Amino acid sequence: MADDYLVRIGKLIRDARQHRGWTQSQLADALGTSQSAVNRIERGNQNISLEMIARIGEALDSEIVSLGYAGPMHLRVVGGRRLSGAIDVKTSKNACVALLCASLLNKGRTVLRRVARIEEVYRLLEVLNSIGVRTRWINDGVDLELIPPARLDMEAMDADAARRTRSIIMFLGPLLHRMETFRLPYAGGCDLGTRTIEPHMIALRRFGLDITATEGIYHAKVVPGISPDRPIVLTERGDTVTENALLAAARHDGVTVIRNASSNYMVQDLCFFLEALGVRVDGVGTTTLTVHGVPSIDVDVDYSPSEDPVEAMSLLAAAVVTESELTIRRVPIEFMEIELAVLEEMGLDHDRSAEYTADNGRTRLVDLTVRPSKLEAPIDKIHPMPFPGLNIDNVPFFAAIAAVAQGQTLIHDWVYDNRAIYLTDLNRLGGRLQLLDPHRVLVEGPTRWRAAEMMCPPALRPAVVVLLAMMAAEGTSVLRNVYVINRGYEELAERLNSVGAQIETFRDI
Repeated sequence: MADDYLVRIGKLIRDARQHRGWTQSQLADALGTSQSAVNRIERGNQNISLEMIARIGEALDSEIVSLGYAGPMHLRVVGGRRLSGAIDVKTSKNACVALLCASLLNKGRTVLRRVARIEEVYRLLEVLNSIGVRTRWINDGVDLELIPPARLDMEAMDADAARRTRSIIMFLGPLLHRMETFRLPYAGGCDLGTRTIEPHMIALRRFGLDITATEGIYHAKVVPGISPDRPIVLTERGDTVTENALLAAARHDGVTVIRNASSNYMVQDLCFFLEALGVRVDGVGTTTLTVHGVPSIDVDVDYSPSEDPVEAMSLLAAAVVTESELTIRRVPIEFMEIELAVLEEMGLDHDRSAEYTADNGRTRLVDLTVRPSKLEAPIDKIHPMPFPGLNIDNVPFFAAIAAVAQGQTLIHDWVYDNRAIYLTDLNRLGGRLQLLDPHRVLVEGPTRWRAAEMMCPPALRPAVVVLLAMMAAEGTSVLRNVYVINRGYEELAERLNSVGAQIETFRDI
């Protein structure tokens, strides 16, 4: 390996470590080596094996290099360009991953239409394949077919793939009906701070699931004969918590009532899918779900998940920060109404088409046209709430939007431990964001964006926010190591290019 490669790899490792918020000593502890060795690696003064690079990447949850191609993907963005035309919203990432987990309930063939081809989906498919589920892309790679084996081989699970997705936690609900004992690796995903699985366990213990955690593994045991004897009250109105409770209730032979349930878009799509499997769910769209479970599910099912409201918000924000007129088609309006109401008060010029129905036959869609607008900072702070409030995942996009508005905007991202911190990366691009505490950011606008080269934040939505700011900044910016964006968006750069952006993907190792 040439010395210049060592230097470049060292710089990538250093940037990934700093974005994770770790010291060299913390990384050394995770690797079982010394701080001085990490220092030498980051300076390019020490030979490093591919095995060590892979270990570092796993520790930092960052794709330093990948075998099979020439290294991590970066984006080169020529900013200052106006967008125009129309762009379609893809199907929901969060719904698709829930439905992949839900396919484990079914002994029959499951076909999911227009599945998002993103890294999060690929990781789950790797896990499903490893335990015996046959999967294949059909209809020119648009749709996905899943056929389960008679018996899952949990011992063969691809642990590396499982650790790279937080969605693996949603295997708990389906698996407790298929086996008495099993193991799962700790859930991974975005670096958004400490996330406990205790809310999941409060619900799943009612079905007899008991879990002990040792050395990065959840050891699950199902105690037979235990079932909910009263309504399950979720201590957290979380999306994945509600989904896990639904998945457990779907094959429980009886009626399960789930209270304080999330009614968010991915939960609704899961409920519609369960109904296609023959599981009756009352109260869809409310905080009380009544599930009429069936002990065995063996049907051939064909289902179309709805569009992604967070991607719709991403595309809307792209139009706003680049001062463009853009039509965003297939927007799930039910899950965007609060965001649009806030933006209307800020002065957004837009209109929407008549409503029409998504392919799942239930979700309401519109086509939304956004035009250049003179925005004013909102009077009230921007903060998320469970649906039907402002979506938790849409909060980061308001940082970029507030940066182009006149005045000060307070953003309170109270859900995650440290996501707000990543929003201050916009300061590298000319933003004026002041971090008040780990959850609150004060944004001063308007902003004169400037080009920069920087490492991609390790959290999905802040990473896209940085990309949007680069699109608005005159000159050429570079966003390095964009694996996290590919986790949640399908061909985002190419699709933005189709409406006038200039974004080039490249690799340098």
